[in-house]
Amino acid sequence: QVQFVESGGGLVQPGGSLRLSCAASGRLFSAYAMGWYRQAPGKQRELVATITSGGITNYADSVKGRFTISRDNAKNTVALQMNSLQPEDTAVYYCNTKPSLYAWGQGTLVTVSS
Repeated sequence: QVQFVESGGGLVQPGGSLRLSCAASGRLFSAYAMGWYRQAPGKQRELVATITSGGITNYADSVKGRFTISRDNAKNTVALQMNSLQPEDTAVYYCNTKPSLYAWGQGTLVTVSS
């Protein structure tokens, strides 16, 4: 079983940056592809960034060039660096394996507003 704890969200102005972190439990973390997902109010959860166990990354078109996903297998953590944030990035952000195999954590709220 793997559990996730997300952190780093907050209120930021348009054009600003935030760095999200996800701490995962479980001895097999390094074997999984990981993803950052988000759910905006009234919308379905969507996948925004993925990273394979070997470090290959992929991004949704809406965040490509602005977000960067990374992982530290020694620390069982995944990060999401978010730059040039826009109001449409407002959402609760979650991490999970890709595909999502485990229960969702509490997420971390990102609000982009002036």
